[in-house]
Amino acid sequence: MANIRLIKGRIRGIQSTIKITKAMEMVAASKMRRAQERDLQGRPYDTKIRQVLGDLAAAQPPDSRGSHALLQPRDTVNSIAILHITSDRGLCGGFNGNVNRQTVNFIRSQNVPVKLITVGRKGRDFMLRFGFNVVAEFTGLGDRPGLIDTTSIARILTDDFISKSADVVYISFGEFVSTAVQRPVMKQILPIQPMELQRAQNVEYIFEPSSQLVLDLLLPRFVEMQVFHAILESIASEQSARMVAMRNATDNAMELIDELTLTYNKARQEMITKEILDITAGAVTQ
Repeated sequence: MANIRLIKGRIRGIQSTIKITKAMEMVAASKMRRAQERDLQGRPYDTKIRQVLGDLAAAQPPDSRGSHALLQPRDTVNSIAILHITSDRGLCGGFNGNVNRQTVNFIRSQNVPVKLITVGRKGRDFMLRFGFNVVAEFTGLGDRPGLIDTTSIARILTDDFISKSADVVYISFGEFVSTAVQRPVMKQILPIQPMELQRAQNVEYIFEPSSQLVLDLLLPRFVEMQVFHAILESIASEQSARMVAMRNATDNAMELIDELTLTYNKARQEMITKEILDITAGAVTQ
């Protein structure tokens, strides 16, 4: 009898868990749609600004190319900075683990010091726990950050590169591919590498007051946009991973309830059979 009560209690507990996971799945699905829309809306702008930068770089005289500090590669790489983007919250499957693992593998493959600027509590806590050099952290950006919320992050990266505190700057984040696929990406953003345009992509622009001035003004904005877009990609990936994780948790809980229900029915049947046998044995003895 005690076993039956225990099984019934477990079934009720799992049913309560299913209600929570289903609610979390619905919330994550709603947030994912909004984050996905913002991410997809920003991709054409990201592509276009790359093309404009490529055209601007090609329009510069050969002796002036690379004159801007953000375009100048270093002869020797003595230090590396990584913007490591994860989520503030868990319960999103292997999303944070995959990004953390990618960054750690990259750091261990380098022969020079690497410092980290983290976005998100999960990445920050992981890197501090294992003793990596975290020099700045940003948390609490929310699910719908604006460009103004990420400008200070981009400014830290550009200041470190211009001051030669970092010779190369990378971004590590989860790229949104589809609802079921989020791919960890390690991308270099500094020094900026203008897109190599094909002849069919070349467009004749008129720049005022000069292409050099426009390039100098556009390069910092480009870095800001790269950081902002990476954070949008990470948010869309996080919500997608959380929705899938909660759906899997619900499915697993339903399977466990089926197994427990079968066990409960067997135990109840055995108990009834035992009672019948006891009654029959008592009747025979009389």
